[in-house]
Amino acid sequence: MSIKEKIYQLWSALYPTQGTEQLDAFLAGLQPASAQQRDDEALWYKDAIVYSVYVDLYAGNFDGLTAKLDYLQGLGVNCLWLLPILDSPMRDAGFDIRNYDLIRHDLLGLEPGFTRDQQEAVFGKFLNEAHARGIRVIFDVAINHCSEEHPWFQEALKGEDNPYRDYFIWSKDPSKFADARIIFKGLEESNWEKRGEWYFFHRFFNFQPDLNYRNPRVLLEMTNNMLYWQQMGVDGFRADAIPYLWKEVGTDCENLPQTHLLVKFFRAVLDYVKPGTLLLAEACQKPAKVVAYMGQGDECHAAYHFPVMPMFYKSIAMQSGHPIRNILSPQVTPPIPETGQWFTFLRCHDELSLELVYVSEEDRKYIHENYCHEPQWDFRVGEGISARLANLFQFDERRIGLAYSMMFSLPGTPVIYYGDEFGKENDENYYREMIALTGKDDTRFLVRGKINWALREKQLADPDTFNAKVFNRIRTMLAARKQFKAFGRGSISFAEVSNHAGEPLDEVLAYFRELENEMLLIVQNLSDKAVTVLLPHAGFCNDLLSDREAGGAPFVIEPYGYHWFNCQNN
Repeated sequence: MSIKEKIYQLWSALYPTQGTEQLDAFLAGLQPASAQQRDDEALWYKDAIVYSVYVDLYAGNFDGLTAKLDYLQGLGVNCLWLLPILDSPMRDAGFDIRNYDLIRHDLLGLEPGFTRDQQEAVFGKFLNEAHARGIRVIFDVAINHCSEEHPWFQEALKGEDNPYRDYFIWSKDPSKFADARIIFKGLEESNWEKRGEWYFFHRFFNFQPDLNYRNPRVLLEMTNNMLYWQQMGVDGFRADAIPYLWKEVGTDCENLPQTHLLVKFFRAVLDYVKPGTLLLAEACQKPAKVVAYMGQGDECHAAYHFPVMPMFYKSIAMQSGHPIRNILSPQVTPPIPETGQWFTFLRCHDELSLELVYVSEEDRKYIHENYCHEPQWDFRVGEGISARLANLFQFDERRIGLAYSMMFSLPGTPVIYYGDEFGKENDENYYREMIALTGKDDTRFLVRGKINWALREKQLADPDTFNAKVFNRIRTMLAARKQFKAFGRGSISFAEVSNHAGEPLDEVLAYFRELENEMLLIVQNLSDKAVTVLLPHAGFCNDLLSDREAGGAPFVIEPYGYHWFNCQNN
C-alpha cells in the first residue's frame, strides 16, 4: 500500500460518513517526496543527544541562541528541542498557542505585525546555522489544545452558528466525559469552563480549550501547520499531550483507538512530503500504553519513557539497581518497533512527575519523601516535585554525575534540560514573576528561569566550582557516547556483579551494551560507600571516561562512581 493510499484509508476510518472531497483538495496542494532518504539518515534520532531549551530564557531570541550554537556543539549536543516558540499569551509557558504558524515576535527580534517573509528570514537563518554545525532542530506543537485567544476560539465564541464553533467541544452538561480525570489536580477543579449558557471542554488549564478532532477540518488544519514548519526545515515535532486527542463518552478519553488513527495520519502525511521528519510522542502513561504510540513503525518515531525517569531517583535513594532493571524488563517495557526509540530524561521543563498513571503509590510516596526537600516544591498534591536536578540532589556533583551516567548509557536518546549541564538551581524570582503574570501558583516555574551567562561563564572558568565539576562530567560522558552507536542503537544485557568473596552486590548496576563489533560494559556504584567488585568480563577493558584499565583483579569503585569500559577488542 502506498503512503497516499494509507492516508485515504485512515481518513475513511476516522470519518466514515464523510466523503473524500476535503482530503482530495488537501493532497492536491502537497508536493510528495521525490525519493526516499537512506535508512541511516532517516534514523538520525537514534544517535541524537538532545538539548531542551526555552529560547527566551536561555538566550533572549534566535540571534542569541545562534551565538550559543558553538557552546552547545562543544558540549556534545546534536539536536535542539525548542520548548514552545509559537505565538502565545504565555500563560502556560507557551503551551497555550495563539497562532500555529507564527513564532513569538520577541523571539524573532521583530516588532508585532511582522510579515511571513521576515519570520522565514530570521528563523530560516537560525535553522541554517544549526544545520551547518550538524545540529537538528525540533520544537513543540500542542496538538490537543490551544489558547482561548486563538482566532478559531475567538470566532467560536461569536455564536453557535459560527463555522469555527465545531473546532471545539461544547456542552450544557458539565458532567459529560465524567470518567476523564483532571490532569492538573490541585490547579483545576473541572474539565469544563463556562461561557454563557455553554461549557467548553479542556484537559489542562481552563484557558486552553481542547480541539475537536471529530471535525475533519481540525485535522487538516493542524496537519497543514506541521507541513509549513517542515517545509522551512524543522527536523521534527514533539507532539504534546498526545493521548487525549479523541474524546468518547463512557471512556476516560485517553489512548482511544481513534487517537492512534489521528497520529498515523499525521505521520503518513509528514512521510509523504519529507520522510525522516521526527514525530515524538509526549504520553505520560505506562510503557505498554506508550509503546502503542509507535505503532508498527507507522505512528511516532519515538516517545518519552516517563516511567524510567523516577526510577533513576529511586535507585540512587535505595542504593540498588533493581528499580531500573525492573522498569526496563520486557514484562514492564515491551519491545518497540525496529525503527522506534525511547527518549529519556532526568529533568524536563515540568516537575519530577510522579503520576499514579505510571508510578505506584508506594514508589510515589518513597520518591517524594526522599527528594521533596522543601514543602514549596510539592506539585499536584504529591504527584510531582518542582525542583531542578541540582536541588533534588542537594548540589552533590557525584550523584548528579551518576544519574547522568545511567541515563546516557541505558537504551534510548538522552535529553538534557537547559542549565542542568552546569547545575542550574531553582529560580525563586522567576517563580514569583510568573505567578503575578498568570494568576496561577504553578510551582513548575521554579525549574525555569533565565540564564545569567556572565555568572555562568565565570563559574565554568573555575574548575573547582560545583558548576564546572558538573559540566566537565557531562561533557566527558557525551564525548565518549558519541564514539559508539551501541549507546543509541545497541542491545542491553544486565550483568550480575559480585565482590571478591562471590557475594552479589545489589548496589552495583552493571550492563553490557552491544552492537555489531562494539561491546561496552557499564558499571555504576549506586551507594555512598566504596565497593570492590569483580567485573563480569574476563579480558582487559579500558575506561572511556579515564585512563584506567581493568580485568582479572578486583576493581574498586568510589562512592557514586561510574565507569564505562570498552571491551570490543577482547
